[in-house]
Amino acid sequence: MNLKKHLLILIMASLLSCYTRVYRDINMDFGVVRTVVVMPLVNLSSNQMAAERVRDVFITMLLAASELYVLPPGEVARSISMAGIQNPTAPTAADIIKLGNITKADTVITGTVKEYGEVRSGTATSNVISISIQMAETQTGRVVWSASTTRGGIGITDRLFGGGGKPMNDITEKAINDLIHELF
Repeated sequence: MNLKKHLLILIMASLLSCYTRVYRDINMDFGVVRTVVVMPLVNLSSNQMAAERVRDVFITMLLAASELYVLPPGEVARSISMAGIQNPTAPTAADIIKLGNITKADTVITGTVKEYGEVRSGTATSNVISISIQMAETQTGRVVWSASTTRGGIGITDRLFGGGGKPMNDITEKAINDLIHELF
């Protein structure tokens, strides 16, 4: 193959290693959102600590990137208990409304960590993360924004030249940055 074809393959592989889908309710005024609750995340990965790690990074980066007040996880846990929410990783619309009344938050964020950790293909290994996040308003409990992203994975350069991909922390931060960028 000539150099042009190699460059095209590398560009396509790098584009496929980052994929983000977004839904945004056109009737929602995101400018009025001041206080946010980030619920515990669902963990579908094999890493038992993935949901907690991703939630911590998400909260920290959300605080750093915006002027939102994010309730601390301890306050969220206390509010979940007060509201009697049975499944905090998948609250109902009524649960979200109750939580909003208790916390005085404008929105509640829920989500799922689909993949988190090392993947293998042949002799190549790399880290991958796949996350889906939703935001619901506390007045009605309806979802007003959602996004999902996947970062990392085994690319063509990993297959051709080896290497272990990027560190898990780096791709986690990039994936969360993708989501926060889509929110604002």
